[in-house]
Amino acid sequence: MKRKIEELLLTWKNKTGSRLPLIVNGARQVGKTYILRKFGAEQFKNVIYINLETNLTIASYFTDNIAPERLLRYLEASTGERIIPGETLIILDEIQSCERALTSLKYFCEETPEFHIVAAGSLLGVAINRQRYSFPVGKVETITLYPLDFEEFLWARGRNVLCEEIRSAYETMEPLPNALHQEAIELYREYLLIGGMPACINAFLESGSFLDVPLVQNEILDNYIADMAKYASNTDSVKIRACYNSIPAQLAKDNKKFQYKVVQKGGSATLFGMSIEWLNLAGVVLKCQRINQAYEPIAVYADLSAFKLYMGDVGLLTMKSGISQQTVLSGEGNTFMGAVTENYVAQQLASKGYSLYYWESGSTAELDFVLQKDNQIIGIEVKKGEHVRSRSLSVFVNSYKPEYSIRLSLKNFGEKDRLKLVPLYALFCV
Repeated sequence: MKRKIEELLLTWKNKTGSRLPLIVNGARQVGKTYILRKFGAEQFKNVIYINLETNLTIASYFTDNIAPERLLRYLEASTGERIIPGETLIILDEIQSCERALTSLKYFCEETPEFHIVAAGSLLGVAINRQRYSFPVGKVETITLYPLDFEEFLWARGRNVLCEEIRSAYETMEPLPNALHQEAIELYREYLLIGGMPACINAFLESGSFLDVPLVQNEILDNYIADMAKYASNTDSVKIRACYNSIPAQLAKDNKKFQYKVVQKGGSATLFGMSIEWLNLAGVVLKCQRINQAYEPIAVYADLSAFKLYMGDVGLLTMKSGISQQTVLSGEGNTFMGAVTENYVAQQLASKGYSLYYWESGSTAELDFVLQKDNQIIGIEVKKGEHVRSRSLSVFVNSYKPEYSIRLSLKNFGEKDRLKLVPLYALFCV
């Protein structure tokens, strides 16, 4: 599968004087190991791959002396491969399981910057948050890998030409031919069901059946739950799991703001706040903060006490919610499809590097997403179908006079009065 992160990896490889060791972060099973091994095979003469969670012998090398020259000699002896600057890629996988390996990246940066070394971690955010971990601040470069976005999904389906047509239509805001528009909608609905986890997409591509997808999705969710038990205390893991399991019910409410009482009667931020933070650090949820003012810089107006939680992958949400595959694929009117659509939008925006915010004006108006793009503030209204009547966007526009706003729906491209009408399937262009 072609991934957009490959361009970032190539840029990192070709840096000369300022290249730092690289950390690829992201939730479990988003494709970190696969993409790094593929990158190594295509761009280097040889690859030294070490899984620090399973290869305890090599993990033990990091217990005492972590001088890079010593470690490099040990890695050569263990693997039988020469490590040559500029020709060898060293991959340290599951680095969150070995604290000293994480610390060693500082010394690789300072003493042997000529070597290409990259680390990957599924629960790195959780591990770093533990008191005993010392993160090499300023000595590493970090990239986050998300599930495949919709454009990457189209590439996996062999629809590269359709991607080009969508991008062209977005540039001109001219409607796509209806046949292409309908094809894109059909593929978008398939994506809502399958999601962007590589294993789920592979299962569908191999069998051509949607029936195999939930089996893989259940396995992924089971692995998430296993991580909650492994990387948190028994008491904390119960609370983390309760928060995670409540997400479909949270999103089904008219007011999608996360409410602790939905998790447990009498629930509070004191009781569940750290559980939310664990899920966020693990990358399995996406946190969308509320703002009451939409000015640059948008981050300073965030209300830390109010937020929405979305699942990191829309396919996992549709499976976990229990909504039928037929409902998702047919586009039948269903109230919960509004929540599914919002989750899709959150996932696509996060994968493009946007911080997630929503705007609320007292109790009179609420806008689904607000982005800061350079120095521009952009309001985004999300509609699950073709019915697009709403007053919240008008209130936002009248209050802040943005250069333009975006309405996402199943309608074709168009533009009027500084409002861009963008089909949901074209969100990767924003």
